[in-house]
Amino acid sequence: MFTGSIPALITPFSKNEVDYKALENLLEWHVDQGSNGVVAVGTTGESPTLSHQEHKNVIEFVVQKIKKRITVIAGTGSNNTSESLELTKFSEKVGADAALIVTPYYNKPNQKGLYEHFKILHDNSNIPIILYNIPSRSIIDVQTNTMKDLSKLSRIIGVKDATGDVGRVSDTRQKCGKNFIQLCGNDEIALGFNSHGGVGCISVIANVAPRISSNFQNFMLSGDYLSALKLQDKLLPLHRAAFVEPNPAPIKYGLKLLGFCNSEVRLPLTEITQESKEKIENAMKFAGLI
Repeated sequence: MFTGSIPALITPFSKNEVDYKALENLLEWHVDQGSNGVVAVGTTGESPTLSHQEHKNVIEFVVQKIKKRITVIAGTGSNNTSESLELTKFSEKVGADAALIVTPYYNKPNQKGLYEHFKILHDNSNIPIILYNIPSRSIIDVQTNTMKDLSKLSRIIGVKDATGDVGRVSDTRQKCGKNFIQLCGNDEIALGFNSHGGVGCISVIANVAPRISSNFQNFMLSGDYLSALKLQDKLLPLHRAAFVEPNPAPIKYGLKLLGFCNSEVRLPLTEITQESKEKIENAMKFAGLI
């Protein structure tokens, strides 16, 4: 279930409120364009600035509108174990297919603390769990020996690896086995990531390029890396432009160009500069999206 192109959904806003009509249109587009799944309320969904009730409402809305046509992964991470457990159990209750749980940020637990955190979440829920390892944001890195220990828990099924280290994929594969799902968390290295044993990408740029991203992943899953390389070259300027300013502000502007929503983000994020807008426009033109 958890392979291929999985957009990390933006949360569209209108006048600082969640724009559910725009979100529904985006969901239908992703189903039509061949996305294999979606992540609801991850970092790209601006989870840090959604209230707890908004967080739950968006997850439930996405599950209800997708209706099992593609996979729904709910972002349920927190640096508070109890809070993360509440979100995880809620996501299970409303029918999400898995929970994506980021490593606790700011309070900087050690490896023992990380293990105990995820074990509590595992032992007190019944939903598949995908770890989200992103040291650049959380400071903490789930070391491969800790990942090995966590992979022995029956419902910790995989990892979204945003370390940026392609070699880590092989290390994790050796420690956790070939059936442990590894999803890339860095769009620009997804080609190399899959060649080392990854099976998909939780993607930012798939928000604006779902069909190309799906084809890209399908080529790799079928072993056609030459065709995938051609799409990598086509998407590279977009990979770069999408992070010229803090995510998801650039990609929201891209969706505005496509007519799906406005480019509104919540403070402390701000909308992108004119120079950044031009970079997004040029990258989307290069990819044939506009």
